[in-house]
Amino acid sequence: MKETLRYLAGVAGPSGFGSSSTAEQVTEDCSCSLPSHLTAIVTGATSGIGAETARVLAKRGVRLVIPARDLNKGQEVKERIQKECPNAEIILLEIDLSSFASVKRFCYEFLSLELPLNLLINNAGKFNQNLEYSEDKIEMTFATNYLGHFLLTELLMEKMIETAEQTGIQGRIINVSSVLHSWVKRDEFHFKEMLNPKRYHGTRAYAQSKLANILHAKEIARKLKSKNAKVTINTVHPGIVKTGIIKGHKAFTDSLFFLASKLLKSVSQGASTTCYVALSCSLVGASGKYYADCNESSCSALADSEYEGNKLWKQSRALLHKQMFQSSS
Repeated sequence: MKETLRYLAGVAGPSGFGSSSTAEQVTEDCSCSLPSHLTAIVTGATSGIGAETARVLAKRGVRLVIPARDLNKGQEVKERIQKECPNAEIILLEIDLSSFASVKRFCYEFLSLELPLNLLINNAGKFNQNLEYSEDKIEMTFATNYLGHFLLTELLMEKMIETAEQTGIQGRIINVSSVLHSWVKRDEFHFKEMLNPKRYHGTRAYAQSKLANILHAKEIARKLKSKNAKVTINTVHPGIVKTGIIKGHKAFTDSLFFLASKLLKSVSQGASTTCYVALSCSLVGASGKYYADCNESSCSALADSEYEGNKLWKQSRALLHKQMFQSSS
């Protein structure tokens, strides 16, 4: 109850920011201390929280690489940002996160540019009310929200470690999750069932993918630490923001969001935690953490399970290796 009241009142936490803070506000002090020539990849940057994250990063002088499924939408976002920030450097590359082949192509194209990579923001999210499969025959929400970002992170990890070693600047990976991850019970979290569900429920599939995002971040944080890599990875919950991701779920939008209208964040407030975790000097070295309202928060016991995180990572890697071997044979 106390946390809800703090949220409603927008009371600042230990970071000095809270639920009402905007992405611009939380990065205002960062701009003067930021290293020059940072490069960020932001998925899902053609709309909603991702577009605002990209805009604010560009405003703080960060070079942007925007992976877009729809290049026309990507061009519109690029033009909007450059109208506000004429000097912003923005590169558009095509990607479909639900397709392993497309993610591989994107990474090949990005790496061929020979740019550094300081920030990887795994923001893109999809909500499907009805069961749909990707071209790799995997349930679409899980394929897009989790597996696509898992593969993207795997293929770009060495570039991030290399950039951090060469520049001395800590690399940061951010997975955008959701408080809905806490709705998932242990007996509902089965890898094969998430790939090909027998009984599909859109909200459950979304929550499962967001739980997977947290487990992924915590497992990668452990692996990076064991390598002494100068790269961190954290997860953020942006808050409840009425964006396009839930337009397809009519009941969820009309009833829950009407009743909880005072809990809704603006898009700029929704992007604040991502931007804060990406740029704040106070978070140097912080890794494997979960943030909400620009402050460290607690996730579910299941999301915090090292056993589940390692198991999911092994299952994901085995699946991707199998898929890639089949596609190349």
